[in-house]
Amino acid sequence: MKVSVNNDAGKLIIKVEGRLDTSTYSQLQDIIDGLDFASADVLFDFKELRYISSAGLRVLLAARKKVKDGNMKIVNANEDVFDIFKMTGFDTIMDIELAQASASPEEYMSMSFKEVIAKLASDFPDKVFLKHRGITYTWQEIDRCSEIIASDLRKLGVRKGSHVGLCTTNCANWAFAFFAIQKLGAVACLLNFNYTAEELKLVSKVGDITHLCYGDISLARDGSGFPDNVLNRPDSMLTHAYDIRTNIDFRQRLSEYDSIEDKKGPAVSSDDVCVMIYTSGSTGTPKGVLLSAYNILNSSEIRAKTVGINSSDKLCLILPLFHTFGISAGFFCNALHGGSIVIPDNGHVHTVLETIEKEKCTLFHSVPTMILALMGNKEFTPEKVSSLRCINVGGASFSKAQFINASKAFPNVHFIVSYGLSEATPSTLTEYNDGIDRICDSVGKPIDCVELKVVNPESGEECPTGAAGEIMIRGLNLMCSYYKLPLDKQAIDEYGWLHSGDMGCLDSDGYLHFLGRYKELIIRGGENIMPNEVGAVISQHEDVQDVKVVGVPDYFYGEAVCACISMKEGRSFNENEMRAFLDGKLSKHKIPAYFLVYDSLPKLANGKQDAVRMKREAAEKFAKQD
Repeated sequence: MKVSVNNDAGKLIIKVEGRLDTSTYSQLQDIIDGLDFASADVLFDFKELRYISSAGLRVLLAARKKVKDGNMKIVNANEDVFDIFKMTGFDTIMDIELAQASASPEEYMSMSFKEVIAKLASDFPDKVFLKHRGITYTWQEIDRCSEIIASDLRKLGVRKGSHVGLCTTNCANWAFAFFAIQKLGAVACLLNFNYTAEELKLVSKVGDITHLCYGDISLARDGSGFPDNVLNRPDSMLTHAYDIRTNIDFRQRLSEYDSIEDKKGPAVSSDDVCVMIYTSGSTGTPKGVLLSAYNILNSSEIRAKTVGINSSDKLCLILPLFHTFGISAGFFCNALHGGSIVIPDNGHVHTVLETIEKEKCTLFHSVPTMILALMGNKEFTPEKVSSLRCINVGGASFSKAQFINASKAFPNVHFIVSYGLSEATPSTLTEYNDGIDRICDSVGKPIDCVELKVVNPESGEECPTGAAGEIMIRGLNLMCSYYKLPLDKQAIDEYGWLHSGDMGCLDSDGYLHFLGRYKELIIRGGENIMPNEVGAVISQHEDVQDVKVVGVPDYFYGEAVCACISMKEGRSFNENEMRAFLDGKLSKHKIPAYFLVYDSLPKLANGKQDAVRMKREAAEKFAKQD
């Protein structure tokens, strides 16, 4: 057993780890005998306590009497310890408040985000949830800082139903601002922190965004006159900007909390639209995806159950919080189950690796390219990531060669692959213990409370097992609609099914196999070529780091196949060697006509490959129109 004591502003915090039984209770008794309980509040933190015996209960009974008229509280008891208190009546004979390590997640499923933060702050005020730049933040601090921001935004005219942009890198102030917007009953419009001024003005018009909470974004650092150059302009809806950059420490204003009026604010329902997430917009005007707390919390809970998240889990969060993957797998999965998150100081590979090792993170969710980048870092060793137990891979799937290497590099990790869209995330998940074939060849089975089918896009008929068609989704994770798009542009049909625009097929076990976007399908001389199939074979080459296959215009064939490739460090690309490698592995018409070599493939802010840019650059270099 291990006992530590901390005196925090008159409150004695006693952390007890291990087993408190007949052989160890005297150690705690001796420590208590040496403390002055008469004038202090006492908090016993049992987060790491695995068992308590009758001897341990006796020590607590004596401690309670020593406190006399003061306050004594026990927090973070796990279910086994909590049951012992109930079985012996200690939950009633003493004035002790008991809390399980995490609240029942089911309690949150019918709550608004406003109600969620209120409950977390009430039940677990001293629980550290978030750490960034060496600073830890408890639920009470998150709640109170968000209330201070809510008061400021209210003075700027934000009301229930207002559309408020939230544009910053991952940080504590993002959490404060997000909950502040929710407390006011406004809609949090989550914006890509890499937006240019023109893009920011465009999405403000698309989403009727009038107020902007901005943080550490490039526009605020480059001296371009931001935010004045996006406010009150004919081509912008933005009228107010609110600074939440990380150099602003809202905890310095906590003394204002008690004087804030109207903390109650408007009534908000879990089914109210409260979040707007934008599709990437790389192929045209961005679309605003409307989501409710019910959508996000329920899909987060299903993902959390698959991963088995508990109060001892710590996530290294690099997923951008303007994306549904980041909110679901990153933020609320851990919030609902008593876990915590650590945000690296920056997105550099060596910083992420250092964070995982230093913080002993147990969870890490990302896209394959980041995982491959970690493995390729010169400082990487399996020992540095030995604390990790689960990685949720989204955005793309591993090839078998990549997965075999990743399994060796991350020896203790269960890999989970998911499929989803901004409009419905997640829709499928592999199981915690699924093997290489499931993880590499599929994106999992439909999650609970989600219906998924594959249909022929021309006939509308459901495809038989193994046949490719369009993936269609219906269920609790589904968006309300796209904001203000005309009826014929809405992706949900008259029966409530989302038309994903993705190709896939279902196998006999109900696992979904993702085959690519319909718009990415390459049609060469009447032959349909699936880019993912070609890319999977190319990635088997031992020198290839990353690959994306795209189509380029061709006068004779209509389209030709181009492979965009990056090579592992120290390796060079040899086209003749690559063609020899692919010969016999792919039909001749599927072997790329062109290869475009990059030092590293272009990426979007969410870590996904920037297919649009690569397709454009390939077309500029290779397209044959005559």
